[in-house]
Amino acid sequence: MDQLITLKQLYKQHTGLDPVEPVLMDKSGSNRQYYRLNDASGQHSLVGVIGTIKEENEAFIYMARHFKSKGLPVPEVYLQSVDGMAYIQEDLGPSTLYALIRRSCTTSSFTAGERRQLKRSLRELARFQFEGNKDFDYSRCYPAAAFDRRSIMWDLNYFKYCFLKTINDLDFNEALLENDFERLADELLKVPAETFMYRDFQSRNVMVRPDKSLAFIDFQGGRKGPYYYDVVSFVWQSRARFPESLRKELVDEYLTALRHYIPDINQDQFRKTLQLFVLFRTLQVLGAYGFRGYFEKKPDFIDNSIIPAIANLRHLLAERSFSEFPYLSQVLRKMVEKPDFNGPRQKILTITVLSFAYKRGIPADNSGNGGGYVFDCRAVNNPGKYDRYKSFTGVDQPVIDFLEKDGEITTFLEHAYALVDNNVQRYIERGFTNLMVAFGCTGGQHRSVYSAEHLARHIHDKFPTVKVVLHHRELGLENTFNPIQS
Repeated sequence: MDQLITLKQLYKQHTGLDPVEPVLMDKSGSNRQYYRLNDASGQHSLVGVIGTIKEENEAFIYMARHFKSKGLPVPEVYLQSVDGMAYIQEDLGPSTLYALIRRSCTTSSFTAGERRQLKRSLRELARFQFEGNKDFDYSRCYPAAAFDRRSIMWDLNYFKYCFLKTINDLDFNEALLENDFERLADELLKVPAETFMYRDFQSRNVMVRPDKSLAFIDFQGGRKGPYYYDVVSFVWQSRARFPESLRKELVDEYLTALRHYIPDINQDQFRKTLQLFVLFRTLQVLGAYGFRGYFEKKPDFIDNSIIPAIANLRHLLAERSFSEFPYLSQVLRKMVEKPDFNGPRQKILTITVLSFAYKRGIPADNSGNGGGYVFDCRAVNNPGKYDRYKSFTGVDQPVIDFLEKDGEITTFLEHAYALVDNNVQRYIERGFTNLMVAFGCTGGQHRSVYSAEHLARHIHDKFPTVKVVLHHRELGLENTFNPIQS
């Protein structure tokens, strides 16, 4: 049976209402598909999930219900299909913590409110690890019940084959490297592992509800393991690019929460062990994103995940020698100094904003990408039809006052902003380098000039890492807004 039909049936069974057509939500990191289901009134929103592995679905449902019984903030699961491949759960809203902090991640400058939410997440993490561990049946986990040698070696070899071997001119002795992999696994397995390990504890799996409270998702890969792992996953998430000062604050916050469960925790030993897990988790991340970046040829993963992860590793190796793994340390030090991983790898997006007159045709896109947005301003009330405005342009106050008086231009630009903002964000994430946005009117002097000026300043204010080139074709004027360096 079509699983979408199943979701609709589950929705009606739970609510007593017929749903409208389910809306596919943003794709997660797995092959699961998430749909938002609602009735015609829009008042009864639920999330439907279609999985590809029955055991994984069952692991999530067991964990969600177990955590709910412990008072932990997770979505409530309402109903599951007979075949176990689909279920419906509470809708926690559209906002993730990562979406909240994403702009700050590009500048490494986080607001006080963002810092509070990050710290709250780590306090809640300790509750999951210790409160969630009580009476937990680890035989219900999928694909593994515990953090063990096999899973460690899988991750390390994934790093070797999907990342290390892709690097040009970096030869290494596999036998010596495997020896150090074994030593690293030995050290990791010495660490007490008697708590719930979330495994994918990252800001994109933290939901921020409308009342600003937090809830947590995507824990179906959890298992018994050391609590250090999840702290590293969150605080050293490569895309988050947390500055060292913030990382220290977050680790201190977690330590405070940890003392509620382990009052005599040795802070120095904690930080030393944490570094070991930073090393392991970073190698794991490089393996995973190396596959996405180099094998699947997705440049976003290279620029926004691999390069920050290399920076994390470079900083870690400057702090600690890891002499207990001499050959691995030697290879990693050579790796982080490779030219490909140094310097400003992040591509700068240049947005060209133009004003023009339709009678002279739509401007060509000199970047060679074939064009971009073209907005027609001619439906907006035209100051050019009045003699007193003919000597002015869209940057002069009399024209500005005229256009803003009836609000038409403001409404027009709000729609343009919404469209362009979405594209700019996606272009940044995907490593694109050029976007053109053009505004046309009858003479290219008033409405289009006003619109281009305001959009250029809007982009510059909202996306500080972007370069904006403003060109008024008919006026022969150009201005550049350079990116703000973080």
